[in-house]
Amino acid sequence: MNKVRDLRSALELLENMPGQLIETDVEVDPMAELSGVYRHVGAGGTVQRPTKEGPAMIFNNVKGHKDARVLIGLLASRKRVAALLGTEPEDLGKLLYRSVDNPIPPVLTDKTPLCQEVVHRATDGDFDLYKLVPAPTNTPDDAGPYITLGMCYASHPDTGCSDVTIHRLCIQSKDELSIFFTPGARHIGAMAERAEQLGQKLPISISIGVDPAIEIGSCFEPPTTPMGYDELAVAGALRGEAVELCNCLTVNEKAIANAEYVIEGEVIPNVRVQEDQNSNTGYAMPEFPGYTGPASDQCWMIKVTAVTHRKNPIMQTCIGPSEEHVSMAGIPTEASIYGMVEKAMPGRLQNVYCSSAGGGKYMAVLQFKKSVASDEGRQRQAALLAFSAFSELKNIFIVDEDVDCFDMNDVLWAMNTRFQGDVDVITIPGVRCHPLDPSNDPSFSPSIRDHGIACKTIFDCSVPFEQKERFKRARFMDVDPEHWLKDIK
Repeated sequence: MNKVRDLRSALELLENMPGQLIETDVEVDPMAELSGVYRHVGAGGTVQRPTKEGPAMIFNNVKGHKDARVLIGLLASRKRVAALLGTEPEDLGKLLYRSVDNPIPPVLTDKTPLCQEVVHRATDGDFDLYKLVPAPTNTPDDAGPYITLGMCYASHPDTGCSDVTIHRLCIQSKDELSIFFTPGARHIGAMAERAEQLGQKLPISISIGVDPAIEIGSCFEPPTTPMGYDELAVAGALRGEAVELCNCLTVNEKAIANAEYVIEGEVIPNVRVQEDQNSNTGYAMPEFPGYTGPASDQCWMIKVTAVTHRKNPIMQTCIGPSEEHVSMAGIPTEASIYGMVEKAMPGRLQNVYCSSAGGGKYMAVLQFKKSVASDEGRQRQAALLAFSAFSELKNIFIVDEDVDCFDMNDVLWAMNTRFQGDVDVITIPGVRCHPLDPSNDPSFSPSIRDHGIACKTIFDCSVPFEQKERFKRARFMDVDPEHWLKDIK
């Protein structure tokens, strides 16, 4: 098996896995059409039906961009993510948990970086982001072309500590991007705020098309990875070797050396951008809950100073509500929850799944094992720990060890046969949650005092310990079916 170190080696791995990667040479318009096609091929997640989980897809003929290809859906399958990280789908959360605790920090390469094979400086007369970066516009309502998988890398003005995070980035002009910082949720937002207080610009690099381990690792959040923890070290741990960085050419920052594209620039202090200033639709882009988010009038502005890329670059993108978001946000969340509960009560939490229905953020299924009578009640304590580990969680389902937490039909079976609404629903009203959930608003319920506040809920679908004998599932003979299936074509 080939070693995955960048996007291209990841694609080579998928080429040897039947049904996991397809290509097309038919011309596609990046304006809404490309995402419209992939919705039917493999988007999945909370995308409007009909959609499904399917292969990753490369568009080799993108209208207006003769020398570039666009890849979509690389991580839109838990099976693919597991293969790319060298593990099994059910073990992904545990693998990431171990990686956070054993980080390998990035290093600065002394080689000529692949990401700088071709250089375009903003001072060049023909410099134009719209032409240089084949970023799709996911729907006709979007504010513009979005860079959805840009690994934003910046350093704190005071401490020099660096961090990598994914933000929504909209091309606003030939040398300007808007960047949206969720208030209080991301480290680079705090860095930009501090730079603004100091009256400084914040140098930033945006690496696109990188090792999938970097994309997954970058989605960890506090308290698992607090300020000062560079999530590139998670990718290093996953690969067993440090991520290589290179110095940017036009700003004082580093970028991922083997990225397909790097955008260099500076976050400008005291400037806020109306996100849909070019489209005037009132919308930003499709977000992970399945709705098109409203355009913000509080986006920060990045003045772009250069675009560098590999020869024949591959633009990587995703659809906001797709299964790809579930993988990137959900698996680190699973790791965070598992780690916190394991440290508090070792051996009881068997696994965690942040399901597609919650976009990887809103819902978690906890598989909990009660071994002794005193474990009764600890399953609910585990749910409370999960809420504290990941503030954006809204609903938690607790199931026993004989229920497959990754199979929502099995989870709902447990809910239907091991759950009573009057005793097994635990509500925690008035808690800050996530602003992109449209039901988290005073207009939805008078109990909600401010937008972004929610009632967090635990659905305890586990069997009371003293009644476990009554709830044994029907037992079947354990056989290997291959003997009967080997001749079937």
